[in-house]
Parts: sequence; C-alpha cells; structure tokens
Amino acid sequence: MKKKRKRHGSTIMMFIIISVFLLVFWKQQQEKENELSKTPLPTALHETLAEKRDILLSQALDKGIHVVIVEGFRSVEEQNDLYNKGRTEEGNIVTHAKGGESYHNYGLAIDFALLNNSGATIWDMEYDGNGNGKSDWMEVVSIAKSLGFEWGGDWANFKDYPHLQMDFGLSIAELQKGQRP
Repeated sequence: MKKKRKRHGSTIMMFIIISVFLLVFWKQQQEKENELSKTPLPTALHETLAEKRDILLSQALDKGIHVVIVEGFRSVEEQNDLYNKGRTEEGNIVTHAKGGESYHNYGLAIDFALLNNSGATIWDMEYDGNGNGKSDWMEVVSIAKSLGFEWGGDWANFKDYPHLQMDFGLSIAELQKGQRP
C-alpha cells in the first residue's frame, strides 16, 4: 500500500514539474511574440529586393526590353484602398490581400509592366518588342526568377502576372508577428 502511495506521489510530482516547465516555456514564447509584434512595419523596399530590381531592369534593358516598375512598397492604408476596389468602391477587384496581408506591405514585392516601342505602358504578355521571337514578358519573368524572385504567375489559386516577390522564407503570418528578413 505504501509503495502505491509513493508511486502515486511521484506521478503527481512529475506532473507538476512538467506543468511548470510548460507554463514557463509558454510564457517565454508569449513574451517573444509581444516583442516581435512591436517591430515597426518597413517604409520602403527591402535593400536586397531593391538591388535585385535594379539588376532586373538592367538585364532586361540589355535584351532590348524596357521594364517599368508600377508598384513597389505599399503602405497598409494603400493596400486597404486597393482591396476596397471592386468591393466597397467602384472598379474591378485587383487584390485579394487586405492591408498587412501583402508582401508589398513589407517591402518584399514589386509589380512590373513593359514599355512598348511607342513608349506606352503595357501588360501584354505576348508582346515581342525586341523582335527575338520570344515574349518580352516571359523573358523578364525568366530574368527575375534567376535573381531569386518568385513570380505571381506561378501561383495555383490567384494568378498575379505582374507580381514579383522575395519572401526570404517568411510567411505573411510571420511578418505580421514582426519577423523580418
């Protein structure tokens, strides 16, 4: 009988120790998340992304392709304004991301277009302005991918053909919690 009580007492003590350990661990995680959530949002393109953007523009120009960056960093407010188009404001839906849900809001995305031979901005994915028999758009995408960009045209659900991003292995949820590349 005494052995059973002793074993029962050891089990309770082990349960208490494990519970305290888990509580301390949970509290530390909460404190880390609270600190990260205080991390301010960026106000410009990430330095690496800006460098790769410039290389992209230069390499495309070397092929006779004139690329225009039509969007880069976007504030949460600007993102919400875009999100409202086609919903609470007139126009077509242009994004499925609310403020804080886009890599643009963290300086990690750009949108591009092409300049045609007349100098007009176009989003024609078949255009071959340099006359080499290849789509200029896809040539730009190929250059971008070689530089480490992810292309929105590869996405399974929502295709965003002008969109290029570098997530540095971070999800939107991690960025929202304050993690930064």
